[in-house]
Amino acid sequence: MLRRFHETNVLIDFDERYAARMAGTRQDWRLGLQRLAFSQAGYVTAAQARNLGYSYQAQKYQVDSGNWLRVDRGLFRLPDWPPAPEDQWVRWTLWSNGRGVVSHDSAALVHDLGELDPRRVHLSVPVEFRAVDPAVVTHPTELLTKDVLDHGAWRVTTPLRTLLDLARGDTTQEQVTAAVAAALEQGLTTVRRIRTRSDEAGDRAALRIERALGAAVK
Repeated sequence: MLRRFHETNVLIDFDERYAARMAGTRQDWRLGLQRLAFSQAGYVTAAQARNLGYSYQAQKYQVDSGNWLRVDRGLFRLPDWPPAPEDQWVRWTLWSNGRGVVSHDSAALVHDLGELDPRRVHLSVPVEFRAVDPAVVTHPTELLTKDVLDHGAWRVTTPLRTLLDLARGDTTQEQVTAAVAAALEQGLTTVRRIRTRSDEAGDRAALRIERALGAAVK
């Protein structure tokens, strides 16, 4: 009888210690996820949550309980997160697994270069990148470090690199001219810097940039 009582106490003690340890583990998971989400405009991917300890079943439970909002396949957000202008850039950067850089028309929008208002998000991605989505236009390329500005949870091409991308793309001459004028007016770059790098964008782009500069510096 005494032995059975002792064994019962041992089991109770083990259960309590196990429950306490699991509660501590879940709290660590929650704090880790919150810290990550706070650095990513409230977003977290399924893969990131899995790395923090949340099984896919646990992720479903968090969504069903209202603790997380399912934004898209494999992407969640903390509820009641206040909207911000950079939300879309963070979201699609996470979609690209951090490999995409906001560029072209979208970067022009970020830097307030002209009146471009793209319907889809433009991302420069590594040449081997293969993911696709109707909401995204990908531009396979290899960006130089000096051409990228880091905003933590997302990155964007510099104003100068953005002008080069616009000039060699399908943006109209009027839009390129407006973008160049806006960049110069805001002091984001200089005529000399633009001309120094325009040749690397190709003959067509260099000509379009020269026309834009001619109109901007009259």
